[in-house]
Amino acid sequence: MRVLIFVCALALAAIGTPVSGQNQAIAQTANSISEIRVEGNRRIEASTVQSYLLFSVGSPYNRSRVDKSLKALFNTGLFADVTIRRDGSAIVVNVVENPIINRLAFEGNRRIKDDVLNSEIQLRPRVVYTRARVQNDVQRIITVYRRSGRFAAVVEPKVIQLEQNRVDLVFEINEGEQTGIKKIRFVGNKIFPDKRLLSQISTDETRWYNFLSSSDTYDPDRLTFDRELLRKYYLSKGYADFRVVSAIAELTPDRDGFFITFALDEGQQYAFGKIDVESEIKDLQPEAIRALLTTFEGETYDADAIEESIQAITFELGKLGYAFVNVRPKVDRDPENLKISVNYQIKKGPRVYVERINITGNVRTLDHVIRREFKLAEGDAFNTALLRRSRARIRGLNFFQKVEVTQDEGSSPDKTIINVDVQEKSTGELSVGAGFSTTDSVSGDLTIRERNLLGRGQDLKFKISLGAENQNIDLGFTEPYFMGRDLRAGFDIFNVRKDLQDESGYDLDRLGFRLRTGFRIKENITASVNYSLINEKIDNVQSDASTVIQKSEGEFLTSSIGYNLNFNYLDDTILPTEGNQYTFGQNYSGLGGDVYSIATEASYMHFFPLYEKDVVLSVGGDVGYIFGLGEDVILAQRFNIGGRSFRGFAKSGIGPRDRVTGDSLGGNAYIVGKAEVRFPMGFPEEFGLLGRTFIHAGTLAQIDDNDPNILDEASLRASAGFGVNWTSPFGPLQVNVSYPFLKEDFDDDEIFQLEFGTRF
Repeated sequence: MRVLIFVCALALAAIGTPVSGQNQAIAQTANSISEIRVEGNRRIEASTVQSYLLFSVGSPYNRSRVDKSLKALFNTGLFADVTIRRDGSAIVVNVVENPIINRLAFEGNRRIKDDVLNSEIQLRPRVVYTRARVQNDVQRIITVYRRSGRFAAVVEPKVIQLEQNRVDLVFEINEGEQTGIKKIRFVGNKIFPDKRLLSQISTDETRWYNFLSSSDTYDPDRLTFDRELLRKYYLSKGYADFRVVSAIAELTPDRDGFFITFALDEGQQYAFGKIDVESEIKDLQPEAIRALLTTFEGETYDADAIEESIQAITFELGKLGYAFVNVRPKVDRDPENLKISVNYQIKKGPRVYVERINITGNVRTLDHVIRREFKLAEGDAFNTALLRRSRARIRGLNFFQKVEVTQDEGSSPDKTIINVDVQEKSTGELSVGAGFSTTDSVSGDLTIRERNLLGRGQDLKFKISLGAENQNIDLGFTEPYFMGRDLRAGFDIFNVRKDLQDESGYDLDRLGFRLRTGFRIKENITASVNYSLINEKIDNVQSDASTVIQKSEGEFLTSSIGYNLNFNYLDDTILPTEGNQYTFGQNYSGLGGDVYSIATEASYMHFFPLYEKDVVLSVGGDVGYIFGLGEDVILAQRFNIGGRSFRGFAKSGIGPRDRVTGDSLGGNAYIVGKAEVRFPMGFPEEFGLLGRTFIHAGTLAQIDDNDPNILDEASLRASAGFGVNWTSPFGPLQVNVSYPFLKEDFDDDEIFQLEFGTRF
């Protein structure tokens, strides 16, 4: 019985299986997708839409796959709206395409040009328009304005609908006012006042005189830099534990300015403890290195002095051929006694040689123009001192915005590769100048100059100067390496006309040319030699002028040769604070022509820093003497002193003079001593104001004519006064007020002097 039941069950199971599979197949066929239709597309092909779907014709309908397909189509950014629905066994995909940008424009942007904004945004004509992309570009534009200090800028996108599903996109910009720095505050500073700390950072409070500077606008990167500047300043004053707790910039509610607050923790002031030197270099005695150190036990701790010592040691070892020497200062801090001991550890490095010099970045300047400034050549023993000097010489060309000199290890441990990367700047000049001074009245000039002609380093200049009293036309050319040697050579062709009616009652015209050459004797000593051929003409002599001047009327051809020596040991050529400079030159006239004489001139100036290089004392003087060779010195060759050369006196204000007419006649010998103290006036550094007090003393005398009406007194003249130099936004301005307290009755003094000039 049991067997029968089991057999029947197997039979029923065998019969039932085909029936169940058939029903399932029928169900799957009824649920499958028979067709996919794409509707609403105008520009995009239906096959493109279908390529993003996760189902196809014949596959079963799956709700999860439909949802994922919907998201995939939205993520393409091609569609503003997408719907997927069933129509019987068919699937209908309905799309609304995003428009194409036809034109993109900016309105209201006066401070930032279209090309700058275009380079920042992502949208372009013929690109699909989406709201997300537009909002992203709005934020990018706002970021650009914030970088320029305009945090109140507002950008509103406007869409203009066009036919064929196209749009014009316009960014309407309200730039707003520049968001300045209303106030900078310091919290926690007890040692140094706010005014001192303000002078150390690069950010400035907004002031009316800062209109040509961006330092009074908020910049997060500049704020980070200011934190480092404060840290370096405190470390240089001995506060080794100093830290900037926070630097917070708060925007005012009306978004028209920032309040910046620096929270400081000054800590205690440290002094130097024990100073040691350890060297791993054989035959290098630490005692020889100690003389180079600028850190001394017992003095106030100064991080800058440590860095200077490291550079001095590295520089000296570079002379010995150690390229990759490593000087590490090991610092041991004693907080209880407020002492910091420093141990300079000199790690051994190999002697190396220059394997190769690579020069990059010079698009216009020829390679050899840069290479000839190098004091090192490939194959030479490496020398740090010569490498630094080479970099200084390349920078001195003034052809480049940036000069970076780096080193790489060569093909072997004893070789190094020098890399020179430069960034060129414009060397062509077209400038128009205008000025006024109480000495030369109104003047103007036009200069056309190319300092790197054809990338060869040659200098070509043409200048026209027109003034109420002086007119000058000058064409000059200089070849810095004549015939491939370190020898400057050039020429000048000039025509100078001077109106000397007020001083002496005549006009002077000079027409001629000059050949010149110059060379370097040592790093700080240069020499030059020149030959001149000049036709000098004295005309328009007033009828009541001095008889000495009337006898000088006419033309004279002067053929002369001269030389000059220049010794320059100044730390800066524009505003020196220490060092000295002196020159000596002579000129011999008589290589043919009508004039025979020898003229000698010399000058000397020494600068002494009196207080942190802010207050500088300078002392020096000028001397000159000319004598005729078998004849009198002509009027045009005599020296004239006054104005810029001797403050307190007018141009040609001292020296021999006609008793009757008062005409200045010039002199054969002069000497002027000068002393000046330059000091800041308490204004912010960017204001460009410097004060000066000065005293001048000297004389001009000797004239060959024996006319009884000539007043020729070699007595001492002296003046004292003060002045102000202002580097204004419109050009340099100098004001001098002088009082001549030693003078002759016939001298022509000048209490007030003003000079102003600018270039465009």
